[in-house]
Amino acid sequence: MQADEVNLKKRAESAAEKKAAFGEDFELEKFGEASKVSKPVEDLQVLDEESKKTLLQVGVIPSGEGRAGSLLMLDNAISHSSLKDESVELTSTKKALEKHEWLKDYFWKLVPVDADKYTAKTYLEDADGYFIRAPAGRKSALPVQTCLLLGSKKVSQTVHNIVIVEEEAQLDIITGCTTKKGVEEGLHLGISEMYVKKGATLNFTMIHNWAEQIGVRPRTVVHVEEGGTFISNYICLKPVRSVQTYPTVRLEGKGAVARLNTIAIAHPGSELDLGSKALFNAPGTRAELISRTITTGGKVIARGEMIGNAKGAKGHLECKGLVLSEKGSQRAIPILEANVDDIELTHEAAVGKIAKDQVEYLMARGLSEEEAVGMIVRGFLDVGIRGIPEELRSEIEDTITQTALGM
Repeated sequence: MQADEVNLKKRAESAAEKKAAFGEDFELEKFGEASKVSKPVEDLQVLDEESKKTLLQVGVIPSGEGRAGSLLMLDNAISHSSLKDESVELTSTKKALEKHEWLKDYFWKLVPVDADKYTAKTYLEDADGYFIRAPAGRKSALPVQTCLLLGSKKVSQTVHNIVIVEEEAQLDIITGCTTKKGVEEGLHLGISEMYVKKGATLNFTMIHNWAEQIGVRPRTVVHVEEGGTFISNYICLKPVRSVQTYPTVRLEGKGAVARLNTIAIAHPGSELDLGSKALFNAPGTRAELISRTITTGGKVIARGEMIGNAKGAKGHLECKGLVLSEKGSQRAIPILEANVDDIELTHEAAVGKIAKDQVEYLMARGLSEEEAVGMIVRGFLDVGIRGIPEELRSEIEDTITQTALGM
């Protein structure tokens, strides 16, 4: 191993030790490296029925209907990429680097390679991923869909994504992260660097549906310029061993806006360490961080952090959690920091169980106890996420029903 690789690993391990309380620490040596070679899939509709169902459960439509483009990454290889809307660029990160010399200025510029051992491993393995670009002034009417599929047992999937939305452009992305049937244990390491240019808008929805023994370690940083808007929706409703995600949005231009929504359910045996961070680095910036989490027996840590470094900034942080089982736990950690005057940052945090009088009120109007709990849970998780397919809505509805029955 070269000296620079040794030094990088040491710095990353040191950073990991400082963050030891931040979720489970996976031993990388226990997982093999996922294959970087995959048989090309010309059309997602030729996949077997089980695989197509797996894609639908994370919002990815195999037919591509209602989508501007589709990309599938199986283990560590891009197996499918297709595009209907030529106003958007969609390809693998490696192919984009070969095509665009200027892309080096965006490559590993937001996420430090030595942030922790997971970023270091992704960097050292020269991970591929998706590259999506909306050229200046282009506004795609349909979302781009991508799927990161872990298809082999007990391996680590390393991913490096780059998204660029240029000036006055608009882009919607739906990303589904999941596992093939029969793959119960593995590790997903996903690095995403996103750039929202002046006056541009990026709507990003990420849906997780992993197997019960999968460790998930995404690392995301978003750079938003003047007048830009970044909207993020994160959904994780099915059992998973451990998720640790903390996307950071840097509001670097005057009037930049961010809204991040998180909805998640921690099942027995699951540990969800979720959160988001907004840095107000320019005047008049705005951010809203909304978290709705439920535990039916697992552990939830809901983090939110706002750091105000510029005048006229306004932000609101909201962490709300429901405890539906005595074996589950919820912890809310809101952090507000103001480094200038003329700034307004607020937070609202609450954890607890469903109020008995709410259930009784609905039952008095003809609902069963399960129906009453389901209605309350459904309303609790509704944060206004748009654009997800009906198949996924049915999956969410089924999860809510099972949660109510579990009560």
